[in-house]
Amino acid sequence: MANQQQLDLLKQGVNAWNKSQNEQPYISKDLSGANLSGANLSGAQLSGAQLSGANLNGAVFNEAYLFGANLSGANLSGVNLSGVNFSGVNFSGVDLKGVNLSGADLNGADMSKANLCRADPSGVNLSGANLSGVNLSGGSLNGACLIKVKLIKANLSGADLSRARLSGADLSGANLGRVNLSGADLSGANLDGVNLSEAYLFGANLGRVNLSGADLSGADIREIDLSSSLSERRRGRAPVSNGRLYA
Repeated sequence: MANQQQLDLLKQGVNAWNKSQNEQPYISKDLSGANLSGANLSGAQLSGAQLSGANLNGAVFNEAYLFGANLSGANLSGVNLSGVNFSGVNFSGVDLKGVNLSGADLNGADMSKANLCRADPSGVNLSGANLSGVNLSGGSLNGACLIKVKLIKANLSGADLSRARLSGADLSGANLGRVNLSGADLSGANLDGVNLSEAYLFGANLGRVNLSGADLSGADIREIDLSSSLSERRRGRAPVSNGRLYA
């Protein structure tokens, strides 16, 4: 439950809030469960703030400082998060369906089990982020930075990941059916048990990729060099049966 004194201070405006934070930078910022619907939080110093379960419907976050904040379970519907720095923020289980995340910095953020269906994360930095179990079906991550990201058992069916940088990413058990990975960099990624049926992989970089048990049925793998995949190195070849590759 939110600290009422802090909540009252925030309602006085961002200037009053930031002045207090500058004077007492180590005071815990507890705004959990608060109703901040439509609040103007532009430029607010909310680094490390506890905003779990808060109602942030329609709130404005332009140039807000949210490094390490906890927004798990918060209501962010109707929020424009484009260009905001969310490095290290906890978004676990948050419904971000249709939210504009273009140009946002989500480096190291925890977005496990978040709903990103139809969200716009174009140009977003998600390197090192935890997106395990996330729903990104039909979404667009064209050219996104997803280096060493965790996408374990994520639903990315039908998503646009063309030219995305996924080197070293863990996509084990993920659903990548009908996904567009043309020109994507998947070097060193873990694709163990991934569904890649009918995926478009033309020109993708799959060097040193683990494709153990991956389903490639109907996938377009033109211009793909699988000679260095981990599964092939184990046996010297890439055995495929009914479109499924086995290690």
